[in-house]
Amino acid sequence: VEPKWVMEAPIPCVKALLEKTGFTIEDIDLVEHNEAFASASCAVKKALGIPHEKFNVHGGAVALGHPIGASGCRILVTLIYALKLRGLKRGLATICLGGGGAVSMIIELVD
Repeated sequence: VEPKWVMEAPIPCVKALLEKTGFTIEDIDLVEHNEAFASASCAVKKALGIPHEKFNVHGGAVALGHPIGASGCRILVTLIYALKLRGLKRGLATICLGGGGAVSMIIELVD
């Protein structure tokens, strides 16, 4: 997306990932989104139709921190922990990047 819309960059990124994998939001147990600002999470959650109870269940970066250079690691570890704690299987992590980019990944825990 254009750099001025960087906070919304996870939206097309997640849509492309879901299309590529054949999953839907309903197939995802938990979503961890790194919000650089609280409004970014509101926009991403609404645009993708993510239920509140599946979204940043331990709080997002506003609550937990936004460690520069390690935010991707933080959201991934938080997501894995949240899935294990709840006995769930599949999670989605997404983060915007400077300049208008975003990265998203789906993880699946195996026994």
